[in-house]
Order: sequence, then structure tokens, then C-alpha cells
Amino acid sequence: MTKTRSIPIAHPTFRGNEKKYVQECLDTSWVSSIGRFIPLFESSFAEFCDVQHAAACNSGTSALHLALLAVGVGPEDEVIIPSLTYVATANAVRYCGGRAVFVDSEPRTMNIDPGKIEAKITERTKAIVVVHLYGHPVDMESVLEVARIHGLPVVEDAAEAHGALHRGKKVGGIGDIATFSFYGNKLITTGEGGMVTTNDQDLDRKVRLLRGQGMDPQRRYWFPIVGYNYRMTNIAAAIGLAQMENIDEHLESHRIIARSYHTRLVHLENFISLPTQEKWATHAHWAYTIVLKDTMRMDRDTFMTKLAESGVETRPTFYPIHLLPPYYEPGSNYPVAERLGAHGVSLPIHGLITEEDIEYIVERIDRLCRL
Repeated sequence: MTKTRSIPIAHPTFRGNEKKYVQECLDTSWVSSIGRFIPLFESSFAEFCDVQHAAACNSGTSALHLALLAVGVGPEDEVIIPSLTYVATANAVRYCGGRAVFVDSEPRTMNIDPGKIEAKITERTKAIVVVHLYGHPVDMESVLEVARIHGLPVVEDAAEAHGALHRGKKVGGIGDIATFSFYGNKLITTGEGGMVTTNDQDLDRKVRLLRGQGMDPQRRYWFPIVGYNYRMTNIAAAIGLAQMENIDEHLESHRIIARSYHTRLVHLENFISLPTQEKWATHAHWAYTIVLKDTMRMDRDTFMTKLAESGVETRPTFYPIHLLPPYYEPGSNYPVAERLGAHGVSLPIHGLITEEDIEYIVERIDRLCRL
């Protein structure tokens, strides 16, 4: 095939006050972890998530680490997580000295299977982490029921799910504490950055203490605990605030693209499975991920290579973490996660995608399905 264009998998969209706010940081010299944009970004994000507290930090991974520390995860503790997720979910558990205990996925949403959580709970279990994978919320009602029975906190990893709804309620305020990422490919971005949200004041205080080297907020340069340098810069928060001012536009553009993909790809459902949206959910569509069926005559990686030759960038679904060297579990059995991990492909979706781009991508997929 002749490469006729280049369509990236993701692209940040800056259509608001990003340059203006960053220039203010440069003009005033408030470029580090103190400045007016940090509390403004935090309050804006808290309001968006309908939560009482939001603490900004320097990455989504840092946010996860802080959230786990805040709920008390420590050495030898077990934390239940889905196997099908980005590796940061497991790494944050390891940073605390804990052990990630994996649960298989359910096939429709690719999220953790709530019905398989309870069997993994032991006397060492300290928390449950759910991941709203690719923007579809987890069945939180079922997860919280199990968590309440066993007295376990629930951490929402919402790195990919800004604005997703579970039974009309935004993710980020459903569990005990939640985390978000603002990496460059996320629904809104600060370049690198994260946020911890909660309605629990004590958890928020712990997060804020830990993210700033553990310095006592009432006594400068007094450190009652060992903390971390996980603070967000004022420049990053300036970009984040500008992104928040247009967040509805960012979210709607992803949903429009997802609907357009679905309309154009539905005739290929003999070859590929399309993303689903449960009746109780509103998908954020951070990614538009299809899964190749056995009726396809080529494997996933060949499919992606062929699209790349046409100028269409894609990305594979995450490798299930139990297959990665640091977390390898010989003889483990997570068949749904392994199937999704081996056959899933995410298509380009971002604010610069046009209808012409979508038509071009779908036409290439149609050809590949029929080879």
C-alpha cells in the first residue's frame, strides 16, 4: 500500500488559554510548585468530578502511589487489581512494598470482573484497585458491595476516564479515593501530571502531606514523616486549568469520533468486536479499541503493521501484567485478559481527527478484514 497520509494515535489539543496562562507563569517567575494556577486547577477539577478534594501531583503514577499510601498499603500487604491494565497500576503497589493480586477481565468492557474479586481476598488484602479501562467505568456497584462486606477501601484508577459516568455519577468520586493522569495523550493534558480526588478529608490531608516531602503544613521545613517530591508545577497547572475550561469540548469530540467509528465499522462485526457501553454507563472514549475475531485471516500485529503502512498509527491493548517479567505468574489463568491483550487494537482518536480521516481509516480496515 502507498502511504498517503499520517494519522497519529493521539494528539493534544490546545484551543484555549494555555499559552496565555503559561506566559503569565514565565512573566511572574512562578514556574515551580507554588503559584496561583495549582489551587485553581485543583478546585476546577474537584468541581468537575463532584468531589470535595482534589490534589494535583506530577504524574498519574505518583497519584496512584499517593492514594495507596493514603489508604494504608504497606510492606507485605496485598492489593487486588485487574491484570489487564497499564503497568503503573501494579508498579504503584510495588512502590508501597505490597503485592499485586490479579483478577481477570470481563469481556464486554475489558474491565475487572467484579464476580471474581471475592475469591482473591485474603487476610493480607489491604485494598481493591479498579481501573476504568480506556474510558468505560467499572461496575462500581458490584465492586463496592464486595468491598463493604470485607471492610476494604476501593481506589479508582481513572487515568483514562475523565468524565465517564457510572449510573449518572462521575468516576473519581465513587470509591474511597481516585487517581487521574494528564499525560500528553489523555483526554485533557498538562504534559505530565496527575490528580488524587476524594470526599474524605483525612485521606486528602495524607496525600498532601506525602506529596510535598512530608513537610508539616503548619511548620515550615519540619518533616514528621518521610514523603515524596510529587508536586505539580505551576506551569503544568496553568495548562491544566486552560484545558479544564474546555473540557466539555474535549470530551464531546471523543464521543463524536467514537460514534462515527461505530457507525462506519458496525458492518464488520463478523471480523471485529467494537467497544460497548453498558446501559448504566457513559463511556469517556479515551481510546476506541476494537478486538479482532478469529474470523480475521491475519494476526493483530500484522493488522497493525498494514495500517501503519497506510499512515494510520494504532496501539495494541496492554499486555496483561501477569505476563510481564516483574510480575510473571507461571501457570496463571486469566483467559479473558490474555485474549483481549493479544487481539485488541486502539484506533486514532483525538481532537484533530476529521470525518475524512475516519473514512480513510475505516476503508483500510475494511480491506484488511476482507483479505
